[in-house]
Amino acid sequence: MTDPRVEEVLARLTDLRAGDAPTRGGRVLSYVYDPGLAVVDELARRAAEQVQHVNGLDPTAFGSVARMEADVIGFAAGLVHGADTVGVVTSGGTESCLLAVKSARDRWRTRHPGVAGPPVIVAPVTAHAAFHKAAEYFGLHLDRVPVGTDGTVGADQLIGRCDERTALVVVSAPNYPFGVIDPVAEVAPRAAALGIACHVDACIGGWVLPFWGEPLPRWDFRISGVASMSLDAHKYGYSPKGVSVLLFADRDAKRAASFATTEWPGYPVVNPTMLGSRSATSLAAAWAVLQYLGVDGLAELTARTRRATEALLGVVAGIDGLRVVGTPAGPLFAVRTDPDVDSGRGVDPHQWSDRVRELGWTLQPQPGLRQRSGQALAPTTHLTITPVTADNLDALTAAMVRAADDVRGRPPIDLSALPDALPALRSEATLDSAAAGEILAALGLADGGPTLPDQLAPVMALLEVIDPARAQELLTELLARLNENPAAPCG
Repeated sequence: MTDPRVEEVLARLTDLRAGDAPTRGGRVLSYVYDPGLAVVDELARRAAEQVQHVNGLDPTAFGSVARMEADVIGFAAGLVHGADTVGVVTSGGTESCLLAVKSARDRWRTRHPGVAGPPVIVAPVTAHAAFHKAAEYFGLHLDRVPVGTDGTVGADQLIGRCDERTALVVVSAPNYPFGVIDPVAEVAPRAAALGIACHVDACIGGWVLPFWGEPLPRWDFRISGVASMSLDAHKYGYSPKGVSVLLFADRDAKRAASFATTEWPGYPVVNPTMLGSRSATSLAAAWAVLQYLGVDGLAELTARTRRATEALLGVVAGIDGLRVVGTPAGPLFAVRTDPDVDSGRGVDPHQWSDRVRELGWTLQPQPGLRQRSGQALAPTTHLTITPVTADNLDALTAAMVRAADDVRGRPPIDLSALPDALPALRSEATLDSAAAGEILAALGLADGGPTLPDQLAPVMALLEVIDPARAQELLTELLARLNENPAAPCG
């Protein structure tokens, strides 16, 4: 007989989930990766259930953990021609990138004991924000190299920034904002010749680009000088969050990413990843999904994804007032206002995105950015395409076209006068929680509690007119308050 309290708790969870973005059906074109196969979801659930109480901390006690990790790592290595690579399974792309940076930093310290100042990461502006976090966490300087308005960066620009303090050069396959593959083949060998590690961030591309087909530039371990690579199985490996693989070209680099200590009276601690105790549920789910899909299954899903991507690129090309940024490679791209049309025909990408959301589809707005070179990157809207997108092309196309018609000719939201009207936005003083809360309240985002806006275009416009440090403080405060509401006690 079912315990009625169990049903009550699960019903409460159902209520909580009611307002979430849908994770299946292709309605969200970011964050989630839906193969459109119910059997994969069921398989992942059952595999996770089998290891629900397994602790990944100690594979000497739970040998299944090491075996499943070896299988997942080996599968990933085979996709990217890393026959001699070694690796670890992490909780996600951010952890993989953090560990790649830690490894490069520690090896740099060993090789450059007398060099003053912090080690440096050289990366394009388009490199994932995880490298900002890694630099802050591990005490490196992040040298962000400007990119062109099409999202591309030259090898000379990256290598030209390298010197004896450079511990790591980062390139992406592809970068997230614009879907462009960086010049891995030109950067990695030159970095290696300088004694500098090169990391390829293939978190989003690692499980899909091997099946994409031509024409693609080379970006994997076939290139001499690639020291490490990150590939997220919970993206185009169609596994539940969070599973990523971090591959190293040699064992010493893998060891440098690890942490170990025997200098306490408890058990010897050896952590190959950032976490100590860690659930094996995501690992088991990923292992099971990859065993089921195999190379043929991933290839078939990629073919569906590519057809949908090419169809939607054509849709955007046919919408007056919008343009795809650059020449994306793979299943993600960004859309901006077409700079060649007059203002009466232009389509602001953020107002377009908001209108598409009202029609039932979630796209991802990205604010513009002024680089240190002075060149500005335009505001855009990002789309990540998955296999299930192919099942919804007609409805999604209709929403994209209608939304553009509805907002065409509207000028971009201009909040340039706001900092003068709200002087606290211009203050150089660090905001404490109370001061940040007052600003959020003045902006209508925290009146009696955190309020997430229905329209994101005004938020994007705000981010473009205030100092980045101030924007980061306000966003941190807004998100921090989301789980600080008084809640009903458990039980």
